[in-house]
Amino acid sequence: MARREIPEEFLDGYDRTLDDVARTGRLLNRDELASRRTAGEQAAEAGHSLRSLINSHLTVTRAAWPRHASAHADSALAAVAQVVDALAEGYERAQHLAVRQEEAERREFIDDLLHGSADLGRLAERAEHFGLRFSHAHAVAVAEGTAAYSEADPVARRVELALLGRFGARQILLTTKDGRLICIAPGDQTDVLTSFAKQAHAATDGGRVAVGRTHPGAGGVVQSYQEALNALGLAERMNLDDPVLYAADLLVYPVLTRDREAMADLVRSALGPLRQARGGAEPLLETLTAYFDSGCVSAEAARRLSLSVRALTYRLGRIHQLTGSNPADPVHRYTLHTAVIGARLLDWPAKEL
Repeated sequence: MARREIPEEFLDGYDRTLDDVARTGRLLNRDELASRRTAGEQAAEAGHSLRSLINSHLTVTRAAWPRHASAHADSALAAVAQVVDALAEGYERAQHLAVRQEEAERREFIDDLLHGSADLGRLAERAEHFGLRFSHAHAVAVAEGTAAYSEADPVARRVELALLGRFGARQILLTTKDGRLICIAPGDQTDVLTSFAKQAHAATDGGRVAVGRTHPGAGGVVQSYQEALNALGLAERMNLDDPVLYAADLLVYPVLTRDREAMADLVRSALGPLRQARGGAEPLLETLTAYFDSGCVSAEAARRLSLSVRALTYRLGRIHQLTGSNPADPVHRYTLHTAVIGARLLDWPAKEL
């Protein structure tokens, strides 16, 4: 690719300044340095490289140097060094400003996208700049750990570098929001989301990752994001151990709580009598949870609770005595299991229903 020529406007006055410095032996004054910084800023904004800008100034220096062959040659060289430093300072300042502006625009886009209240047409136009095409369906993965993360956080940078190193510049958007790591990718690129989950789980020292379902359009990104957040919240309430959760696998839980009052009534009716037990309902509810989670295998449930099988059997008998429902009876089991899930979702008995 041919090197772009530096316009004369970025060199204006430099030859005269150099000539005066060579004659007098002085250093550059404040205004002259400011003009070189401005030239550096404007060149950066115009898309010229710093190397081309400096080379153009050195070309002027070589062309004018024969007139400067005097006792003040050292001063002229010192002035050239000042010019190069001022050009670089202005150029870098413009680049830093552009980076900050890009970061601000990116953050505004992310907030608008995930909040779901922005104009969809305008959002789609902006999305192209950040590598998203809403003509494709997308899925969102969200990771959270023990700390809150920002885009400048080493954890976020580690995950980003790992994914970019493997997948390159695919249509992937990696960011953070509310202290969580977020990956937005085309829904058919499940390898990206799987890799993100693996990298994020490791980088957050065992944090949990949730993946929303694939949905089309900008609104689909919001929906997938909300599904991932809901999955994280559900995992917290249900004490789910899985490091990676898929919203598609958890659809039964929102269904169970869609009629909250009906679920609360079931919990009160089926499990309310457990409050009469010595120590309250919590130990027996924990027993039922372990029993159902272990596939109703008494030995495994006892191991999870650090109990003997005899002690577990006593607890199950006490539950039968208080509730009238036998956890080992298939007829009663479904009602009790559903009530236990409802209790965990509704945070009973910690909260009154």
